Amino acid sequence: MSRPIEAVIHSNALAHNYQVIKQRAPNARAFAVIKANGYGHGAARVVAALRNADGFAILEFGTALQLRQQGITQPILLLEGVFSRDELQQCAQHNIMLAIHQAQHLDWLRDTPLNAPVDVFLKLNTGMNRLGFVAESAPAIVDQLRAMPNVASVTLMTHFATADEPEKGIAKQWHRFQTVTADLDCPRSLANSAAVFAYPEVHADWVRPGIALYGSSPFAHLSAADLGLQAAMTLRSRIIAVQHLQAGDTVGYGATFTADREMRIGVVACGYADGYPRHAPTGTPVIVAGQTTRILGRVSMDMLCVDLTDIPQAQIDSEVELWGAHLSIDAVAQAAGTIAYELMCAITQRVSIRLD
Repeated sequence: MSRPIEAVIHSNALAHNYQVIKQRAPNARAFAVIKANGYGHGAARVVAALRNADGFAILEFGTALQLRQQGITQPILLLEGVFSRDELQQCAQHNIMLAIHQAQHLDWLRDTPLNAPVDVFLKLNTGMNRLGFVAESAPAIVDQLRAMPNVASVTLMTHFATADEPEKGIAKQWHRFQTVTADLDCPRSLANSAAVFAYPEVHADWVRPGIALYGSSPFAHLSAADLGLQAAMTLRSRIIAVQHLQAGDTVGYGATFTADREMRIGVVACGYADGYPRHAPTGTPVIVAGQTTRILGRVSMDMLCVDLTDIPQAQIDSEVELWGAHLSIDAVAQAAGTIAYELMCAITQRVSIRLD
């Protein structure tokens, strides 16, 4: 019998979340963002659940090619563009859209032989200061691109740094984008998950939802349930041992938890080598045998401990939900001082993953 930990990917939840996003942005097409192996859910699994999506956005060039080879015909966008002339040529061959964000991309588009023109997304830096051309250069670059036989179409693109923070918002970046692109007759792609829900004025032609697709809220002040989203992943395991403590007994490496009374604890087959955060402290929520409880002590490589004192029905082999359909991944992330993105992407290869 194999180790009991597994991640279950809920295909119905993925489809549901995509439809919630479409309802929030009814006049835009929506790229399902499947970078980082579908945020840890498995890109192929996400695509299988979203066969009717308007398009897919991704970073990894090899995965984009695999999708085409598997018969995916919808638009595919490379969010970071290409890293060589060869990749550019393959984009043309396989009808893959690409973001461009630096001068070298312009050079490659200008003088690389292509068997067909490509659709480009011109990434403009409106204040994120990560990728993108200086926003004010947009008119000149659009003129250059439209003069290139290798370019089929130009879509304008930017990324908001604080769409998930109401006190900061998008006003400054949005104003800058509007100012420099007002006279450009191009489609636009602006909205990430947070902007889809909070700023309908920037839905434009294409939205690019990521974290919301997987059932996590992009906001600290709103839960996934508040937004109508469902968990797309359940990480679960089982109790593999039970220990009885006396007052003064400690738990785990570093003896960071000390019992103040008689207690019963369970040992769960899940640790940081599976992707559970080592820095999750005592008190991080977990569900055992259908009842919410807490982890105790330090998470180790292969195991963590949970409080069973008030769950008499919990025994060896009782089911444990680390996060998922009944316990929000956002609650676990908050307790651990991180974000749901990191937890999703951290699931390791030794965890069995299946599509529900």
